[in-house]
Amino acid sequence: MSGRTKFVLDEADMPTQWYNVVADLPEPPPPPLHPGTGEPVGPDDLAPLFPMALIQQEVSGERYIPIPDEVQEVYRLWRPSPLFRAHRLEKALGTPARIYYKYEGVSPVGSHKPNTAVPQAFYNAAEGVTKLTTETGAGQWGSALAFACAQFGLECEVWQVRASYDQKPYRKIMMETFGATVHPSPSDLTNSGRAVLKEHPDSTGSLGIAISEAVEMAAADPAARYALGSVLNHVLMHQTIIGEEALRQFELAGDTPDVIVGCTGGGSNFGGLAFPFLREKLAGRISPSIRAVEPAACPSLTRGTYTYDFGDTAGLTPLLKMHTLGHDFIPDPIHAGGLRYHGMSPLLSHIVSLGLVDAVAVGQNECFAAGVRFARAEGIVPAPEPTHALAECVREALRCKETGEEKVILTALCGHAHLDLPAYESYLAGDMVDRELTDEELQTAMSTIPAR
Repeated sequence: MSGRTKFVLDEADMPTQWYNVVADLPEPPPPPLHPGTGEPVGPDDLAPLFPMALIQQEVSGERYIPIPDEVQEVYRLWRPSPLFRAHRLEKALGTPARIYYKYEGVSPVGSHKPNTAVPQAFYNAAEGVTKLTTETGAGQWGSALAFACAQFGLECEVWQVRASYDQKPYRKIMMETFGATVHPSPSDLTNSGRAVLKEHPDSTGSLGIAISEAVEMAAADPAARYALGSVLNHVLMHQTIIGEEALRQFELAGDTPDVIVGCTGGGSNFGGLAFPFLREKLAGRISPSIRAVEPAACPSLTRGTYTYDFGDTAGLTPLLKMHTLGHDFIPDPIHAGGLRYHGMSPLLSHIVSLGLVDAVAVGQNECFAAGVRFARAEGIVPAPEPTHALAECVREALRCKETGEEKVILTALCGHAHLDLPAYESYLAGDMVDRELTDEELQTAMSTIPAR
């Protein structure tokens, strides 16, 4: 068969519930802790930052959470998203493996991020909030929140990591088109930003710094709240609409995945695809291996420590038990700007610690080689982030070529690269450099983790 096979659900088949994997885990994840008392945080501790509906979802043990009608209405602008069988990529690799990808680049901003931005904007607006602040790395999350705020009449203020702000100007323009105000981070608008600039005037920034700035501004404004695009439980839960749709589409395909691969920065894209399949695996209905892929330059899962740490650089957030490189870690300004967070989702970190998910790290040259290979076969230029998952898919497909195994591989193509083409320019020109942390750098980054 030539081309690619597309598996599409009708609007009526779009899932009406999000899935909460916590309900099915063999043991619950460790709770966030108050940095002052060391005790688990309660709803009152989180109320200055989040609306109560999201706080309740964050701590929920319910298996399914209904998706509000108002959110479903916005989702229908692009959902259900398609599942493709990559026949042309299979042919290019000469592999007997069957490769599928769930494509989230059909959303209004070209990534999976609106799956959580829309409900976050809705719940905030429903509780009378008039403004949301946030951070963004590559700009996909900032674009998604700006779009979502426009749907529900909210102001949006974004701190974008300086390295990505400079590399990806069109993301800034997209955010501004949707009505957002965008600042490079670190900025001189907050105490957190000024402290960084005083010590490092040429700082390229980090998501940890940008989070500090956005949290600081939200906490100072009674009419504002903070929105996070990854990491937290409720964010990953909103993204499970991806995996729930994919399960239904695999029924249409008459196939079952043997290997599920996703890229990881904070964990939302990966969790969104993998968690519904993990539910089926824990129930004994399927048995895929599930693999998280991260940048070698920011290897929280593969080289970080599983411990309590701050989610931001200034120490304004609760302590989260997660795989972390240290909240002071400033990653190299690699082109996968969305995968440059010092920590990993506490929920995903817990699942990895239970041995339910494996993790691998890949250098960016191998990732972009896979991205180019995929683009030339399938006709979609993937965003830098999912090229990490594609690199592992290529590895697995070539292993199948060697062994003759006919494995079924599934990945989440979480966005396109139409606004990230300078990264491909660097790769195609031969200017891209692989960067891995030295043991000394890792030790230094970990030195400021709070003692427990």
